[in-house]
Amino acid sequence: MDAFNEGIQSPARVSRVIEDALAVNANALIVQISRRWDCFCDRSLYPRTDAAIDPAPYDPLDEVIRQAREAGLEVHAWVNVNTLWNSATPPRSPEHAFNRHGPTAEGADRWLNRRADGTEMIGANSYIDPGHPAAVDHIVEAVRGLVREYDVDGINLDYIRHPDGSAATGRSDWGYNEVSLARFRAATGRVDTPHPADAEWTAWRRDQVTGLVRRLYLGLWEEDPTVRLSVNAVTYGHGPGVTGGWESSRPYTEVLQDWAGWLEEGIVDTVVAMNYKRQWMPDQAAMFAEWSEFLADHQSGRQAVNGPALYLNPIAESVEQARIALAPTAAGNTIAGWSGYSYANPSSAHVDGSPADRAAERDALARALTTGPRAPLAGQAGVPGMEWRERPTDGHLAGTVSLRDGTPVDGARVTARPLLRGSGGSDAVPVARTDGSGRFGLAHLPVGRYLVTLEPPAGTSGPRTAVVRVTAGGVAAADFTRLTPRH
Repeated sequence: MDAFNEGIQSPARVSRVIEDALAVNANALIVQISRRWDCFCDRSLYPRTDAAIDPAPYDPLDEVIRQAREAGLEVHAWVNVNTLWNSATPPRSPEHAFNRHGPTAEGADRWLNRRADGTEMIGANSYIDPGHPAAVDHIVEAVRGLVREYDVDGINLDYIRHPDGSAATGRSDWGYNEVSLARFRAATGRVDTPHPADAEWTAWRRDQVTGLVRRLYLGLWEEDPTVRLSVNAVTYGHGPGVTGGWESSRPYTEVLQDWAGWLEEGIVDTVVAMNYKRQWMPDQAAMFAEWSEFLADHQSGRQAVNGPALYLNPIAESVEQARIALAPTAAGNTIAGWSGYSYANPSSAHVDGSPADRAAERDALARALTTGPRAPLAGQAGVPGMEWRERPTDGHLAGTVSLRDGTPVDGARVTARPLLRGSGGSDAVPVARTDGSGRFGLAHLPVGRYLVTLEPPAGTSGPRTAVVRVTAGGVAAADFTRLTPRH
């Protein structure tokens, strides 16, 4: 349910949403809570939305959780990560990041993402640069705060990537915030402004997005280990099997979103693929099938959900896509589930039409998906469990590297060497690097004691090693926060 249309603006609308979800045999709601660094809630670092919702004390997130619990539905709070604002009118709250860190801010206080040509605004749309440490800290604290304040079953991250709108395919023109550029130059020793297709620069920018995902994943483990972290994944163009593999795909090269790598590392629980293709167009139908196969065959022990675009298809084609999505691949693999986008526009027949027309289409879609001998969503299905969370056999490590005065150390290399390796252990030593806030993390380490070693940052002295115990499901801490510059 997107928050730009009807959905959770009042208790009565929430009730209708619950009824419609049950009619389609849904077991979970992905509810957009933060559109542009605002919140359809009251207890958040993001300010309360300016959208037309019932006045306080009405809290939309509280209400949807209350009604969904009574109906037996899970609630996953959908948060847009890097989309800052999209209106010519600034947000009302002076605390909104657009007002404090947007077009009027200067120097390090300016968090805006920037293209290589200097563009920061696409129309009225502005974005946050995931290479800016202060912006990343704000995102992490806002998401963790939602988990602390609300009884959500999951956090769903959207726009966890760089924006669209580059000048050529196969590259990203974004990431040129001055703070990000300075960090890259310090990390590499370069002094130039790299071209958008520069391999080292591209890898560094992609790593910043992955680092944000990793921090959020480990942060949720610290807040509530039961909360699922899902990401909305881009599936532009043809699938990796046609384009030359994952690292040649458009998500990986153009928006720097390594969601297949996140599954492999285990720093997301679920990928919700935005498999937005028109089934009635042969070329796009082929794309849908290619991405559906890749999703099911590359879950890496986690879960993938196929999310087709209802608004691009008539009902019959959406039903066909649901059948394709849920069918086993040639390798015998199946995805974890289906998620239709979106509640507001359930078919291509009445996109942005009257509420009555869209409601009628929604009812017709529910009947088509749930009734008849080939109905893909007939019967009830439970939300798939997450064994790695419910019965963890490994643990995690997180820490901070900073100078004695609190200045974070960026790009420091940290290793975690097991002190006792079993006969089946690997000789590989996990390696992490600190981000712009001095934070580092390693996910899914075997249980045991580790010697954590900091590679000495140039020109500093102080603690270099720590011994930590990684426990099943725990997040061990290793902090190096007393480094002293040598003069």
